[in-house]
Amino acid sequence: MVRAIRIHETGAPQVMQLETVELAPPQPGFVTVRNEAIGLNYIDTYHRSGLYPVPLPSGIGLEAAGIVTAVGEGAEWAEGDRVVYFSVGLGAYSEAQNLPAERLVRVPHDIDLESAAALALKGATAEYLLQRTRPLQAGETCLFHAAAGGVGLIFGQWARAIGARAIGTAGSDDKVELAGRHGYHQVINYRTENVLERVLEITGGEKLPVIYDGVGKDTFELSLDLLRPRGLLVSFGNASGPPGPLDLQVLTAKGSLYITRPSLVTYAADPREMRQAMADVFALTASGELKPNIRQCYALAEVQQAHRDLEARDTTGCSIILP
Repeated sequence: MVRAIRIHETGAPQVMQLETVELAPPQPGFVTVRNEAIGLNYIDTYHRSGLYPVPLPSGIGLEAAGIVTAVGEGAEWAEGDRVVYFSVGLGAYSEAQNLPAERLVRVPHDIDLESAAALALKGATAEYLLQRTRPLQAGETCLFHAAAGGVGLIFGQWARAIGARAIGTAGSDDKVELAGRHGYHQVINYRTENVLERVLEITGGEKLPVIYDGVGKDTFELSLDLLRPRGLLVSFGNASGPPGPLDLQVLTAKGSLYITRPSLVTYAADPREMRQAMADVFALTASGELKPNIRQCYALAEVQQAHRDLEARDTTGCSIILP
């Protein structure tokens, strides 16, 4: 028996309940992983609220790092192996899980499990955004909304490492200062500054080739206004809610713009691509150019408060749950 967070209905944070559930021995091709640290991500609130529908009842949570404690027939792992996972379905908010062996990634010995849990989903997200969705080049300038969040701080460090110039937005002076210490060329306080005017001031009047936007509704039109002709808006999240319907003629009028709505599920579907993405994340971490920035820790019994903090935008950097 293990403790796990379960939801029987969608809604506010209180629908998440800590329960004791049975964990059977792993089937062929599966292993049991004892979670040592669990990643907390904004997408978890979408599953809990029903924005992204899931079959009920359900576990919740997408990523964790831990130790292999049992190995099913044919699974190429050994007891004691240190692993991380982030793309195997829901249920990471638990003390242990049975998981398909092919969806696990080995954690290098020079990276602790708490860092691995904080880096996996967010690091893999930053990787696909700036290396595969729209490869960011040295010398290019881009805009990233919510620069002080978990993905944002990783993105800023990665952009700096490749020689790109990232402009960020954040919602307080403290968050502006934090993002500024993590790779961003300039960070704009969207609560006190006019983002459109400040970006153009920073760039000398030039609009941008690419904008990475995980905020959604509140920043969508602004992002379109800041793109140069044939620029690309990478809309990868809905922290403020999903954008409304779009008249495609708007893209024509603003300069033959492009929009994409990518998902980590797609970019991590192939186990080989998933492991390569994490190899890149871990390599950048080992070099010292990328730090996980764990700034909030919660107990498993505190997940309701963790979600309230996320939705109130009271967190910065990465957050983890310790089971």
